[in-house]
Amino acid sequence: MRRSVRLFRAFLVEQTDPGRFYGELAGDTVRQLERYCPLDNKTVLDIGGGQGHLAAAVRARGGGYHLVEPDPDAIGLGRDGVPPGTVVADGYWLPFRAGIADICVCSNVLEHVPDPAGLLDELVRVTRPGGLVYVSFTNWYSPWGGHETSPWHYFGGARAARRYARRHGRPPKNEYRRTLFPVHIGQTLRLARRQPGARLADALPRYYPRPARVLLRVPGLRELLTWNLLLILRKDEPGAVS
Repeated sequence: MRRSVRLFRAFLVEQTDPGRFYGELAGDTVRQLERYCPLDNKTVLDIGGGQGHLAAAVRARGGGYHLVEPDPDAIGLGRDGVPPGTVVADGYWLPFRAGIADICVCSNVLEHVPDPAGLLDELVRVTRPGGLVYVSFTNWYSPWGGHETSPWHYFGGARAARRYARRHGRPPKNEYRRTLFPVHIGQTLRLARRQPGARLADALPRYYPRPARVLLRVPGLRELLTWNLLLILRKDEPGAVS
């Protein structure tokens, strides 16, 4: 519970002190990953990782880190500059051979792409057999589903965007159905369970204590209360039945 309180306190200053929030989140991500495998001598691809806040946390555990970010303007804006090993590329067409990564991390990206299934396919492709795919996203009906237009997204994403533009004199950074898409818990769980070449190893609300995973068993309620869903997929070994 202390962890959840700490994360939500950091979340409250995301807009005013993003370094604190994303630094806290990076450390927490690494600790979550270590529940499933050690990071020492592992190759980690961070897909859509923005400024690469995860770099220091991974390397402190002895892992190799590579940032993949489609927006060159987002790279290097952090205090540590551009992380070594950074690649500008689209998550749908990663410039890597199959099976290059021990761990593929894709944090808070799924709601920003029009084809979540295609992105998951590519994450699994570049992960080695037996490796992990760590995917999290903010679901649409969570309190933060509309991002900066929240909570008005409950009345419609387009309406919320128009309201934001009227109040602030500019469109929201996350534009509805252009760079922000409604993604739901139920549909994404089904997608993960049917993922070719990988099995769903775990699913839980990312920011809550682990017993809160019981929320995912309750359709409807899980869409409102999960806030952010974390999926852990493990790529099939050769000859395995997914």
